[in-house]
Amino acid sequence: MSHRNTVVRAVHDLGLAVWFGGSLMGAVGLTGASEESSSAAERSRIAAAGWRSWSPVNVVAVGAHLLGGLALTKANRERIRQQDGVAASSVAKAVLTGAALAATFYARRLGRTLEAMTDQPVPARGAGDHVAPELITLQQRLRTAQWAVPLLTGAIEVLSALQGEQQRFFRHQADGDNVDLHEHARHRLMGRAPHHHPHEHSGRRQHPAAAHHHPRGRAARHHHCPFEEQHHSRFRRTRHDARRH
Repeated sequence: MSHRNTVVRAVHDLGLAVWFGGSLMGAVGLTGASEESSSAAERSRIAAAGWRSWSPVNVVAVGAHLLGGLALTKANRERIRQQDGVAASSVAKAVLTGAALAATFYARRLGRTLEAMTDQPVPARGAGDHVAPELITLQQRLRTAQWAVPLLTGAIEVLSALQGEQQRFFRHQADGDNVDLHEHARHRLMGRAPHHHPHEHSGRRQHPAAAHHHPRGRAARHHHCPFEEQHHSRFRRTRHDARRH
């Protein structure tokens, strides 16, 4: 049965949340704010400075998510092998994580290349005819990579939610199995079968004298109350005296 891994799961989820939120904010907010400048070179410098400041935080977030994911995979390796659908979702999550990492590093490399070219004119909206074609292609690739990161990390969030539901179902099923095992163990300790006793299904209690004819009567007699034994001894003596008179 799975144990609780609150700290590891928190590190995993917080790292993914920062990774997703930072990439989405950069693609929407930072890029959009930089384009408010009237100078093309200034727009490029603003965007590059923003991503450069965010890069250390992003590295920590990605590392925390990866370490937390490895720890959770190790803690749930039995459930991954046994429960249907968990292995497939884990493989899909690993593939999406690899793609998100590739998109993150690719966007960062394109950003550095564009930053190194800030002394050259950078295309503004609608001004593509005055700029080198390679710069236009570079910016298009950068925008694509920047938008790919939040899309991929958002898909990882969805798979994480799915795995949480799978683990909740697994725990619920395991708790039901434990209840059945405890009930079976209780019946065995009492010296009787849990499902095949004829008097349990009819709702009647078995007479103590019938325990001598039961296959497990000797084990069952050990559980008789001493007051009940004393009562039956007196009952037998009373019947014996009545026959004598």
